[in-house]
Amino acid sequence: MPNAFFQECRKLRPTSLEEFHILRSIPENVFREILFLASEACNTSAAALIITENEENYIKAAKDVDPDWLLTQEKVLKASLQQEETFVISDLLSDAVKFSFYAGTTMVTASGDVLGILCVLDPEKNELKPNEERSLLLLAGQVLKLVEFKKQENQSGRMQAALEQKYQDLERFASVVSHDIKSPLANIISLTELLKEENKGNLSAETMEYLDFLEESSQSLRRYVDGLLKFYRSEKLLEKKEEDVELGSFFEEVAGLYNVDADVEINYPKNGILQNVNKAALSQIFLNLLANALKYNHKPRRQVVVLYKASETFYEFEVNDNGEGIPEENIGKIFDLFTTLEQNDRYGNMGNGIGLATVKKLIDHMGGEISVESTEGEGSSFKFKIKR
Repeated sequence: MPNAFFQECRKLRPTSLEEFHILRSIPENVFREILFLASEACNTSAAALIITENEENYIKAAKDVDPDWLLTQEKVLKASLQQEETFVISDLLSDAVKFSFYAGTTMVTASGDVLGILCVLDPEKNELKPNEERSLLLLAGQVLKLVEFKKQENQSGRMQAALEQKYQDLERFASVVSHDIKSPLANIISLTELLKEENKGNLSAETMEYLDFLEESSQSLRRYVDGLLKFYRSEKLLEKKEEDVELGSFFEEVAGLYNVDADVEINYPKNGILQNVNKAALSQIFLNLLANALKYNHKPRRQVVVLYKASETFYEFEVNDNGEGIPEENIGKIFDLFTTLEQNDRYGNMGNGIGLATVKKLIDHMGGEISVESTEGEGSSFKFKIKR
């Protein structure tokens, strides 16, 4: 026959709760120190942690007491569970048992679920002093905090797994859609170029203008799709192995991709070593920043200067250019995904608002931050740092 205390608890909550499973799954050795502290603080020879689930008791951990014997003390345990305060009994002694003293505090979660009892036992003790009772209550609270921490950890793990699954679904979706879009786009671009080539001189100026617009729009859409894929795949870069990076050779490789035009001058650090950094992510950051610095620059001599310094906790960089600059009212939103400044680059192409969003995303994940200072007509300075 279930006691009144259990009946009230069952009205409030089901008995098969996550907290019970968590308490069961935590290894016994985790609680050995708590039982030792309980025994020492209460000046007793033994201690135990009891799980109470579905009106049945289980010994989770015990110190110097026989678990099988303790489970036979059903009346004592039920009486203990009925008490809101610590339950104490000093006449537990029988011929077969060496313990006469029992003190137990019931562990109840904030939502009203009874998880079990933290108790101490002794053959000679006959009372629990106020400071001993407080110690027992505090240690029972630590058990509850441990269970709550594990519960939050489990919830966080489930949320993380769900987010990872959503991300993988989104990445697969983006990959499939991009393929389905890029394939016909490639056909449109090729056929447009072929049509223009084979009918050179036979088409009116207006028709040629329409074909040029068709080709330009197709190219713009392809760049947009490519940028979107890079943004969603940037997460994969963060999974790459960390390694030491020698700055001279690193920048020689990255800047070499853009230093081919006669009007381009890129200056960068020749010395320095970054220890344990994600080289792949750092490369993508600089590729995007250098590409923007050179594309949005209509001057006859395009210049980019990369500066570097190391602080105690960060690697810090500056990418300075002499480009067109950014209007002050737009500086606060250039890192937002899909935000464009309605500005064509030197090749006549409109930006897609993905490159700088990807840069910020990578830097954020690397424990850093990025900012920009700019003067229209003079250039921009992108400053960022990543954790050492």
